[in-house]
Amino acid sequence: MQSRITITIPSDLVEAADARARSLDRSRSWVLVEALRRYLGAGAAVSEPRVAYQAGIGTYRRAQLEADLSLSPEQRVKEAQRTAMVVPRHGARGHDQLLTFDTYEDYLQWQREQAVR
Repeated sequence: MQSRITITIPSDLVEAADARARSLDRSRSWVLVEALRRYLGAGAAVSEPRVAYQAGIGTYRRAQLEADLSLSPEQRVKEAQRTAMVVPRHGARGHDQLLTFDTYEDYLQWQREQAVR
């Protein structure tokens, strides 16, 4: 049986635990449990499935990016506008904007026009 707990520890210990976890190809939880077992003298190994650490983006994020990049610039703009309509707005200004550009040159032109105003 396992229990979930919430604790507060100094950030330098969290960083050290994360570094140790990466070096052992284990989770942060495994490192903390193993340290606690050793401190308390339990000596038993933690039974946790070993999951390989992978740098970079995950499979699902990569698939989403590829799907987004397969759209035309016009379709991307329309999707961004549709997303902007369903995402709740935060902030007191009430005039947030989502600006999209087909090319970097279009963005630079927009910046030049804003500087003139």
